[in-house]
Amino acid sequence: MSATQSNNLPLWVQDRDKVIAESTDTQWRYQTPPDYSRSKENLANESTRNHLEGTLEAIVENLVRTFEMEVSFKTNPQQWLSIVNDKFRVSSNGGLEYTAADLAAQGTYNLFMADSEHYKASEESFESSAKVFHTTFPQGFPWEVLEVFSGPPNVTFKWRHWGHFKGAYKDYAPTGETLEIIGMSVARVTDDLKIVSLEHYFDNSLFLEKLTEGGKQSNSENQGSTCPFSSWFKKFHKS
Repeated sequence: MSATQSNNLPLWVQDRDKVIAESTDTQWRYQTPPDYSRSKENLANESTRNHLEGTLEAIVENLVRTFEMEVSFKTNPQQWLSIVNDKFRVSSNGGLEYTAADLAAQGTYNLFMADSEHYKASEESFESSAKVFHTTFPQGFPWEVLEVFSGPPNVTFKWRHWGHFKGAYKDYAPTGETLEIIGMSVARVTDDLKIVSLEHYFDNSLFLEKLTEGGKQSNSENQGSTCPFSSWFKKFHKS
């Protein structure tokens, strides 16, 4: 696998699809590489920023999107190109630090979101959390960099996650509303732009409250639902 492309930037800070295309012999979580075509359509139509290729903002955005893709779809952390595997740590809101192995086993949203009234991370698996989130936001949950405040080695940036609440959240009815989370992160990176540590800061309380505003669905509405109570949240993810 080539570590760089023709533009001399490391592969992991280029377009996510390039990383996927060059990830040969990868252990994919769902046996096949992910398809981000729908996500790219959403980003093109709904992003509030359009960072020029090669700018610091675009590089940071590509790096985090690659990291999110690898956590979500590459089962073996040793195959993640975006991080320094043996040193990597991640935390959210000043909480516990987790390793790459922790993320691969439990998923980002179960580790980044503490147990609360509307989401019980301790009751969810990697698969159940992903399923709930994809069910809740069937059109995807895109992610973009809003601003970058400092460059390497300590990259501080503001970001936005959003999605259209068009699927049931557990047994709560969808409202059709566009929901978003705004947050800040600090990424410590190496000279070749691999992530050594990530600190995320965000308040998801309003976001979770919005997911229950539609009220409980009736039993008839719940029949055939693919998101059991023990299945989620989620993915607050990462895309």
